[in-house]
Amino acid sequence: MTASIDLFKGRTTKKEQRVDKLKIGILGTADIAREFMAGIRLSQKADVVAIASRTLDKAEAFASEFEIGKAYAAYDALLADVEIDAIYNPLPNTLHAEWSIRAAEAGKHVLCEKPLTPSAIDATAIFEAAQKNSVHIVEAYPYLAQPQTIRLRQLLDEGAIGRVRLVRASIGFSMSDRDNIRLDPTLAGGSLLDAGSYPVSLVRVIAGERATRTYAVADWTETGVDRSMVATLEHAGGLLAQISCSFGTGVHRHALISGDEGVIETSYSNHTSPERPAVLQLRRGTSWSTAYETISLPEMDGFLAEIDSFADLISIGSPQWSGATPEQSVDIARTLEAIIASARAHIPIDL
Repeated sequence: MTASIDLFKGRTTKKEQRVDKLKIGILGTADIAREFMAGIRLSQKADVVAIASRTLDKAEAFASEFEIGKAYAAYDALLADVEIDAIYNPLPNTLHAEWSIRAAEAGKHVLCEKPLTPSAIDATAIFEAAQKNSVHIVEAYPYLAQPQTIRLRQLLDEGAIGRVRLVRASIGFSMSDRDNIRLDPTLAGGSLLDAGSYPVSLVRVIAGERATRTYAVADWTETGVDRSMVATLEHAGGLLAQISCSFGTGVHRHALISGDEGVIETSYSNHTSPERPAVLQLRRGTSWSTAYETISLPEMDGFLAEIDSFADLISIGSPQWSGATPEQSVDIARTLEAIIASARAHIPIDL
């Protein structure tokens, strides 16, 4: 894996060679793990061979439902399984750092659900553990592996809309279950640390650098987490971005990327389908009369695309990984941390 921060320069891993099929173990039986299973079942490069839960009954039920060979009643027991190459970590946000680090210490590669961690300090510790134990740890953003997003990045690199000046990225949906862990402040809940990590990550990828300053406002739930959040992000290179996220709106996911020579609109979807088509809307030029081009891309289960990219990272090497780099993931964590601090204090925060 390549990254531009010193901590990761010259990094190699002990498992960077071709393998027949990557053997993955899952920590926990969260709903997102079921979505992960739907994607990995389509993969020719990876397979889930074990599941662990806090109780054997839960692990065995999950294993039976998805025809997984091994079920463990403790996460440590799964990490001790020498046949497992890598871990998928879909645990609550506050457990990502602990169990990703423990997996690295057990010699396992890790695909960790977003956000990698709510803390930049913890994010750095995660990659230090990966470096020390010669494994890869990466943050899961399925949309980054989508053909739709890969083509978006190519267009930006080609200068299709010139220099990017403004980005607006939003995401939202309704959540009525008050017992949902994503509303629990003790588990780093809130719309920003769930849905909001997507637009923050998209801005980081497009900008090519970390934001330098943010100012945010939020609507808070009775539990003390953000129901909705809006944040402005400034960058040293001049890019201005605004992200928004919510647990209290109709379903939406949209980004507008404006350059000095055109604009691109995208849904930056995790999964594309006939109902959610994989398209980009591109307008080249600055005239009101210029028509949009519709660029259609192959439809894809985002987990499948991400899993195959993760397997190629481990078996072939770093150029195969389509997701966030360690540097980007640390920057995303730092940005999320600053946005929350700004919204709580009602002041701009420098990153």
